[in-house]
Parts: sequence; structure tokens; C-alpha cells
Amino acid sequence: MRIATWNVNSITARLPRLLAWLESSGTDVVCLQETKCTEEQFPADALREIGYESAVHAAGRWNGVALVSRVGLEDVVKGLPDGPDYEGTQEPRSIAGTCGPVRLRSVYVPNGREVAHDHYTYKLSWLDALKLSVAEDTAGSRPFAVLGDFNIAPTDDDVWDRSVFEGSTHVTEPERAALASLREAGLSDVVPRPLKYDQPFTYWDYRQLAFPKNRGMRIDLVYGNEPFTKAVKDSFVDREERKGKGASDHAPVVVDLDI
Repeated sequence: MRIATWNVNSITARLPRLLAWLESSGTDVVCLQETKCTEEQFPADALREIGYESAVHAAGRWNGVALVSRVGLEDVVKGLPDGPDYEGTQEPRSIAGTCGPVRLRSVYVPNGREVAHDHYTYKLSWLDALKLSVAEDTAGSRPFAVLGDFNIAPTDDDVWDRSVFEGSTHVTEPERAALASLREAGLSDVVPRPLKYDQPFTYWDYRQLAFPKNRGMRIDLVYGNEPFTKAVKDSFVDREERKGKGASDHAPVVVDLDI
């Protein structure tokens, strides 16, 4: 079974690439983030035509998450129960569902913007709510994973140059402590940290030739419980999908399971 996560940075802009990638990659389930559409605008019909059903949690031009599966899609839960508001709104940043033998949650963790910003405090509160929301699935006997754009680089080796990020979000100790808390609760980082070009990052800015220079970050993560992790037989970043015209600034992260 092949599972992936991909921040597409607009499902409308990326639809041709997504459809082609699904047909060529053999992916059974993909968790999407930053769909940037309403639920009515989500291209469920185009995905259905190639054999995939969809569940989407979205509200407009910002944020938005989805599950796209060709192996079933049941027991869908949108949002985080008791999750924090931002500016009076529960943003569409999490969706969970059962896809065949596995339970998956697609997440788009808040960016945080700046350490002194209200959005940073919101990010940490959101991560606390995520930990509570996944506790039951994490402890269960069914393979379960949280996949998505976490907007956190787990270690200094997960950014191209740590000094560039000094004083910025994505690398602070409170953010990394939140990831560590997920691991302590029973979730493991499935895809190993990058080794430069041999095992690339997952995100590269569009500006200043960041991708050709491999000035990236590993912020798209797969955190699985023990049954999920034991079933993993391979994992990789599909760096080819970051190349060429019309690419997202993120690459898909792919995990193969022996289930």
C-alpha cells in the first residue's frame, strides 16, 4: 500500500500535476494540504474519474486539507475537537479518515509567522490540541499516521543552513518540543532526516533559486504509531515533482507499507 502527503499550494493550480502523478506513481492514498479552495470548489469529480474518492475540509482561499483515496474512505472527522480558534475562527487544518486497513490524519499546522506574533502562540496551542485528538488512534492496534505540513524542522540537520533561521519560527525549541511530545505519546518519524541531495528536503522557497541550490527544509512529515511504523518497507521524498513548470514549493513524501 502506498501512502503520500503533499502540500499542493492550491489544488486548482496543481490539479493537472496531481492527476498525472496519481496515475503514474501508484499512490493509494494522498493527504493534501493548502488546498486553497472551498469544499464546493474541490475537484472531487476529476479525481473520481481516475478512481479516487475525496474528503475535504476547506473554507476558501487559505488553508484547507483533504484525503484522496482509491482504497476506501470512511469515518471522516473534520477539524480538531476543542482545537483553538484564530481570530474567532476554527481554521480547516485537520481531517481524518479510515482508508482500507489504515487510519490517517492530514494536517496543515499553522505557520506561526514570527515568534512574537499571536499566530506563533496559536501554533503551539494547535499542536497541543492535535496531541489530544490523536491519542486514541495512536494507542490503538490499527495502523495510524499523522501526515502533513508541520511547519517545523525537527532538527538542525533538517534545514539547509541553521544560521539563516536564527530567531525565526520552524526551528524554535517550543515547536520542536511539541513534535517531541507527539513522539513521546507513541508516534515515530517514519521518513529519516535528509542527507542533502541523497535524501532531499521537502520544501524549497520559490525565490532565489532555492530549489536548484537545494536550500530547503524538511517540514512535511509522517508520524506513525507502532503498527504503522512496523509495516513501513520504504519511504522517500519525490523530489522530481518539485521540478518544472507549475510545481508546488513542496514535494510529495511517500511511504510504502506491507499490509
